[in-house]
Amino acid sequence: MGKNRIRPVARAAAKCTVLNVSEPAELMAFLMEKTPGVSRTRVKAWLSNRVVMVDNRIETQYNYPLQPGMQVQVSHEKNKHEFRHPMLKILYEDAYLIVVEKKEGLLSVATEKQKERTAQHILNEYVKRQHRNNRIYVVHRLDRETSGIMMYAKDEKTQHSLRDNWHDIVTDRRYVAVVQGVMERDQGTVESWLTDRKLYVSSSPVDDGGKYSVTHYRTIRRGNGCSLVELELETGRKNQIRAHMESLGHPLIGDERYGCEVNPLGRMALHAFKLCFYHPVTRQLMEFETPYPGAFKNLVKQEGKFRKTES
Repeated sequence: MGKNRIRPVARAAAKCTVLNVSEPAELMAFLMEKTPGVSRTRVKAWLSNRVVMVDNRIETQYNYPLQPGMQVQVSHEKNKHEFRHPMLKILYEDAYLIVVEKKEGLLSVATEKQKERTAQHILNEYVKRQHRNNRIYVVHRLDRETSGIMMYAKDEKTQHSLRDNWHDIVTDRRYVAVVQGVMERDQGTVESWLTDRKLYVSSSPVDDGGKYSVTHYRTIRRGNGCSLVELELETGRKNQIRAHMESLGHPLIGDERYGCEVNPLGRMALHAFKLCFYHPVTRQLMEFETPYPGAFKNLVKQEGKFRKTES
């Protein structure tokens, strides 16, 4: 009898390439060094396609600082960590934080009544696909009916750093709104003391024990019995913009709680379009901006005044 032949065993293709970090380096330079023959364009594509992980967390920042002991993984599974949701879009993600754009109608954080249909829950489910111990930490909020840019932390230390140093870290935070009526001034500042009354926030021009609040505004366009306004927050109180615009006699379109009588868009016309801040770990200036919503601009351009909401 002849010798038994040893058949080759089919090996499963490796799901990812694991690279150990032995000395400080930036992520892009590290990947270029450790993957000879791979073009710079390809490495950039890895980062933008979200297939690079540092210590089990997706990293898209090319100059992310690596330290000895860290582990970098390049996934070979296409779209393994792809994120798609009709109410939420990821604008940026790294090992420490995640920046998103949410649509109106979605809660930012969980409440006693609503646990699952929230941006926080959706993102928690997403990061747990990367590693079961991952979770999302709340930094700030947007009202349910406000759309736009916001960020969450990926660990408690980053959360505390962002919250405790918010006014030093955030350099620019702006909203765009459509308000009822024709704004009298091209620009101005609203200063008042805001008090949370549970169902609404009241605004007082004098110190009545509320929280001091400042909103700067600039009128972009007037028309159709309303105005398109850009707003910059100096403080970030609950319902600050809504209460301040009501105090000017120009409540946000669709904001019935604060005195608006019309709702031609079927939503509150407030969108957080700009957020700029220094990264709490890398200290890099991060800038995010979305266009003004087309529906806002079109509403001001329309001819003829809209009707009051039917009671």
